[in-house]
Amino acid sequence: MKVLVTGGAGYIGSAVVQRLIAGGDEVVVFDNLSQGHRAALHPRAAFLEGDLADRAAIDAALAAHPVEGILHFASHTLVGESMEHPFRHLGNNVRCGLNLLESAVEHGVRRFILSSTANLFGLPDRIPIDEGTTIAPGSPYGESKFILERMLHWMDDRFGMRYAALRYFNACGAVSPDLGEDHDPETHLIPLVLQVALGQREQVTVFGDDYDTPDGTCVRDYVHVADLAEAHVLALHALEGGSRTYNLGSGTGFSVREVIETCRQVTGHSIPAVVGPRRPGDPAVLVAASDRIRAELGWAPRYDDLRAIVESAWAWHQSHPHGYAGRTPS
Repeated sequence: MKVLVTGGAGYIGSAVVQRLIAGGDEVVVFDNLSQGHRAALHPRAAFLEGDLADRAAIDAALAAHPVEGILHFASHTLVGESMEHPFRHLGNNVRCGLNLLESAVEHGVRRFILSSTANLFGLPDRIPIDEGTTIAPGSPYGESKFILERMLHWMDDRFGMRYAALRYFNACGAVSPDLGEDHDPETHLIPLVLQVALGQREQVTVFGDDYDTPDGTCVRDYVHVADLAEAHVLALHALEGGSRTYNLGSGTGFSVREVIETCRQVTGHSIPAVVGPRRPGDPAVLVAASDRIRAELGWAPRYDDLRAIVESAWAWHQSHPHGYAGRTPS
């Protein structure tokens, strides 16, 4: 299958591109490199530098590269920032998504995979969180993804575009020592903790230790980026059976303290940690129920062990202590 991957130079997008190409699919990456990295681009993927805000650029890309499917990762994704600047996320994510969908329909694309979010559920009414959990987005970012999911419903209803909306929990780990996580600013827990081990931070802050959890710190469901990539490919090739939505997670929750302790064990560094105030809106526990995708597509996370996840991330950070731009020569 020939597919277009928006945001294919980013963290999750680049992992999915690698998996697609390994499986024999032909990939065109469309990315403005505002958050992605040239060094993360797969050498066998065609690359088009462009912005989804530019409808003409999307039309030109799809005219030059007729594709059967689109996998959409390009997005503003910082939940906290979206609370401070809601129009930046609602405006960018929705307008750009609409541009992409309109162009896709006009060019006859009939498969679409959306990188959605577990932030659709805000403060969930039950744990573990399955696809039937009440949707009440916890931020403008989450709202923007829900709007895109609703748009896709109508693309299917009106134009027969089959879609899958994949709702992520905490993406983590590295596909290899050469393909990993490089954000600016970094907001994800595991990279922040590993930066302490690298000597780039003095300590890591634990936001609250008085939650109703075994050790008082928040519990989250961490899913390896390679497992996310596998889920995308399975969903893409299953769309002939109809549109679908899936929650993606390992099904196991780990606390902030457990993550820090595992990083200490893997790195051999003491990793000082200090307790700070709770962050507004942080639920005590977020764990996914991925039963639907397991039953329908046979997806099963290979990296459901926290130590293995951290080891893969640590291998990446050791070989790229300053990200793609500051790669340590082999």
